[in-house]
Amino acid sequence: MAELEGRSLEIVRDGKNYAVVSIPTEDGSVQAVVVWAHVDDNGNVTLNSAEGRAWPANLRKAGKATITMMADGNPYEWTSIRARLVEDTHDGADEDINMLAKKYIDEDVYPWKGPDEIRVKFTLEPEKVTYIKQG
Repeated sequence: MAELEGRSLEIVRDGKNYAVVSIPTEDGSVQAVVVWAHVDDNGNVTLNSAEGRAWPANLRKAGKATITMMADGNPYEWTSIRARLVEDTHDGADEDINMLAKKYIDEDVYPWKGPDEIRVKFTLEPEKVTYIKQG
């Protein structure tokens, strides 16, 4: 496991920095999606989605992803995290999306959840962390 530390940790943990999650697909192409992200107490990156979307299925199949996040206000400062999927759960997923809603849009409850929507929380363990700041 690579340690998420310094500015890489701050970019994921602090502020409203969006994550581009790149996932290999079965046909060899890469699916890239923009999502909210956070870091847990163990230094793992957490992501949240609704069941039924393509990217969670691709993440489950691949078991890995690269998460790239730019620092708010400076696209030339960014971190890239190659990570493996270590947890995939519905337990706590609603609370997790509410925490992310507070972080990103200052709402106590995620406002766009559909009536039958099932949320899923993914935990990814960093294997390689890169930090770049230019300019």
